[in-house]
Amino acid sequence: MAEVKVPELAESISEGSIAQWLKQPGDHVEKGEYVLELETDKVNVEIISDYTGTLSEHLAEEGDTVQVGQAIAIVDENGSAAAAPKEEAPKVEEAKAEPAAPAKEAPKSEAKEASSTQQVIASPAARKLAREKGIDLTQVPVADPLGRVRVQDVEAASNAPAAPAAAPKQAPAAKKAAAPVEVNDDRIEVVKMTRRRQTIAKRLVQVQSEAAMLTTFNEVDLSAVMELRSRHKDSFVKTNDVKLGFMSFFTKAVIGALKKYPLLNAEIQGDHILKKNFYDIGVAVSTDEGLVVPVVRDADRKSFAEIEKNISDLAVKARNNKLGLSDLSGGTFTITNGGTFGSLLSTPILNAPQVGILGMHTIKTRPIAVGDQIENRPMMYLALSYDHRIVDGKEAVGFLVAIKDMLEDPEQLLLQG
Repeated sequence: MAEVKVPELAESISEGSIAQWLKQPGDHVEKGEYVLELETDKVNVEIISDYTGTLSEHLAEEGDTVQVGQAIAIVDENGSAAAAPKEEAPKVEEAKAEPAAPAKEAPKSEAKEASSTQQVIASPAARKLAREKGIDLTQVPVADPLGRVRVQDVEAASNAPAAPAAAPKQAPAAKKAAAPVEVNDDRIEVVKMTRRRQTIAKRLVQVQSEAAMLTTFNEVDLSAVMELRSRHKDSFVKTNDVKLGFMSFFTKAVIGALKKYPLLNAEIQGDHILKKNFYDIGVAVSTDEGLVVPVVRDADRKSFAEIEKNISDLAVKARNNKLGLSDLSGGTFTITNGGTFGSLLSTPILNAPQVGILGMHTIKTRPIAVGDQIENRPMMYLALSYDHRIVDGKEAVGFLVAIKDMLEDPEQLLLQG
């Protein structure tokens, strides 16, 4: 007998929910064949079997939450030939039904117990310090929105009284206590939130409670960008096989502004600031499952065409639920475009652990003063939400002004160092 276990997924993902079983007990499975679909906080992942044989038992049901490293199915490696005579399967199940049930109980509980120590995501330094101080990482309160245990968390736990350490143990009880909502009104439909929607809700609340979030606004005249696009759109498509949109201009402008104001490309860890000297720009995409933020890697090294292709490909993958964990991990700054849905103005919420997010909005023709004249111009409101813990108002305003200047004179985008 061999166990199918939940594999390591990504640094920030320690558990998932079983969306659906692709193989049922009695089915033959080949090594490398998909056996189930796992829904995580970020993407759906298909889990493979590392063994060839007959899938003899599910150790978790659809909808169950499972941890990384937890055994979720049993494969009988000697049962590969048993898949052929399907008529005999009910007889075998009937004969073995009674003794099999108690025999499986122990491994099932043991698997859950064994997995509890593997669900903690911690840095190597944090694990080393915890071993030295004899601290159980599962009992360490975590400040990181993604649930990562860091050195400062372990140090804080070592200096804290013993009583608060019991608080994390209440989490499983709280989950069990969440009873289904019942209403006595047939006009009300009760729909359970998907795991991803629950995660989005949890993180948005965490960001607003843990970050000193503030939003500043400006407006940009897009006449020059629109005129440039109009002149080059046909040749651009012919040369690059992709349309010249607005996102490449805004991405380039954001990168130029980040180089001038590097703290908006940073991250806070405890009482330290992580300054990132690379530019992985997240682009928010709306899907039926909720908002996801795939990342354009090393965007500063990419041409306008490469950025447009990257964003287009990621958007298609997002809407087809084909994004991988590598598409979503990391990111140093995020751009979100509510203008695609007609939003005139908004205050975007930070995408933790990032400290800055730019909100684009719909383009409206408005009369503005140009010298001594009043002209109708295509205008867009810009919103920058930032973490005031490390970014001051002067820097935030300067960042938006830099973006405005580059978009109103797009030739500057070609001169970025």
